[in-house]
Parts: sequence; C-alpha cells; structure tokens
Amino acid sequence: MSRLSHRDRIYDLLIEQIRTGSIGWDDRLVDVSLAAALGVSRMPARDALMRLVAEGYLVPTTRGFVLPKLTREEVLEVFELRRLLEPRAAAMAAMAMTDDIVAIMEAAVERAAKAVGAGDGTTLFHASETFRNSWLSVVPNTALVQTIRRYFVQVQNVRLITMNDESTLSVIVAGQRDLLAAHRARDAVAAGDRMLRFVIEGEQAFRKAIDT
Repeated sequence: MSRLSHRDRIYDLLIEQIRTGSIGWDDRLVDVSLAAALGVSRMPARDALMRLVAEGYLVPTTRGFVLPKLTREEVLEVFELRRLLEPRAAAMAAMAMTDDIVAIMEAAVERAAKAVGAGDGTTLFHASETFRNSWLSVVPNTALVQTIRRYFVQVQNVRLITMNDESTLSVIVAGQRDLLAAHRARDAVAAGDRMLRFVIEGEQAFRKAIDT
C-alpha cells in the first residue's frame, strides 16, 4: 500500500474517532506511536495528523497533537453561524430523508435516552454524534455540509463543557426527539424551527456552564 493510501486510511480512522468522541481533550496523538500501533512508517501518520491540523480538528504541541480548546468568544461566534446554517440544513435533510436514516436516528435517540438515565456521558456523546451525522448525511448541499462539519470542534467543545449538567442532558434528548419527529414526518418547516431552538438551547447551556 502506498504512503498516500496509508495517510488517507489513518486520516479516516482519526476523523471517525474525533467525531465519535473516542478522542478527548486528555488524549495526545504522537506520530511515532500512532505509526507503530498501525504498522506503518512515521511519515503517513505525520501527514494525516498535519491534515487534521490544517482542517482545524487538531493543534500541534511539543508533546503531540491534541484537540483544540476554543475560547468563550470563539465558541459564541460559531453559535452565530450555527443559528444561520443548521436550521436550513435540517430543513433540507427533512425533505431528503429516507426510512433507513430515520431508523438510525431512532436507535441513536434511544441510546441517548438510556445514557441520560444511567448518567453515562460518554455513550450520550457518541449517540448524539451518530444522530447528528445521520441527518447531515442526507443534506444534498455538499458545500453546506462541509461548512457545518468544519466547526465540529466547536460542537465538541460545547458538549464536553455542558454534558456534566443533568438538566442539559434531558434538554438534548428532548431536542433530538423533536428533530426526529420532524424528520420522520418529512416536515421541513418543523425541522428548521426545531433545529434553531436546539442551537439556541445549546448556547444557553454553554453560557450557563462557562459563566458560573
């Protein structure tokens, strides 16, 4: 397998781990260790890590690569973008929704609800990301989806900060259930409206957590 193929394989593996919450703030990714674990040379591992840096998913440090921690102001700036973009994306997803994706979303919501009951923040994180990726996968506007995915780091920062609050967890699951209902009904207006409220609720939870 070529170096390019190794790099792409490692990139795909890491981006999946980042997006599902398997990599957290306390984790450090080191090219030598990563290469040894995957049985490849150091350079494709390094190339994959640097690509993730260029895309904003990681930042380099003297001891490896880590997830970025955004400032309060940076997070709030992205919330402004989310209020503009995500309601439209959710509406488009509702119009393009399929039964298979609805089934994945239903399973994700049930996992999230059980996780809240068990106080399992990690499972809730993973279920929430599955839910989000599922409806995004049917949005037909590729540029819009790519733009939304570019600020995944902000979404992850907010989750890591707010998911210790039990009241916030219940709000997350309630919002997912409402979004699921709108997507199941292929109701673009309801999906857009509920997504806007979902983003606003997320911002309120973030402000509460960071300002107290």
